[in-house]
Amino acid sequence: MDYLRPFAHGLDLLLYIQPGASKVGWAGIFGEPARLKLKISAPPRDGEANEAVLEFVAQELQLKKNEVELLRGEKSRLKDVRLFLPENRISDVREFLLALARP
Repeated sequence: MDYLRPFAHGLDLLLYIQPGASKVGWAGIFGEPARLKLKISAPPRDGEANEAVLEFVAQELQLKKNEVELLRGEKSRLKDVRLFLPENRISDVREFLLALARP
């Protein structure tokens, strides 16, 4: 899928963020190239939504906060998040994220 890209120490995850949502969670695929859509209740001000995105992704993937980093999109709904993963977790995390796109 377009929204997952491998790098030397894990995966880059391409997201489309809907801030200020009443319900938090994954919401399928958005756009072309495909991005995984994520609804966040935090508003898009003072980095609140960015922090909420990183916290949600870390929690969902059972990662430490320092294993999830915002690469691009600080002031955009289009965000690229880097996931630093041990070699033995890459395939499991990849499968989990790919399953989110399946109907």
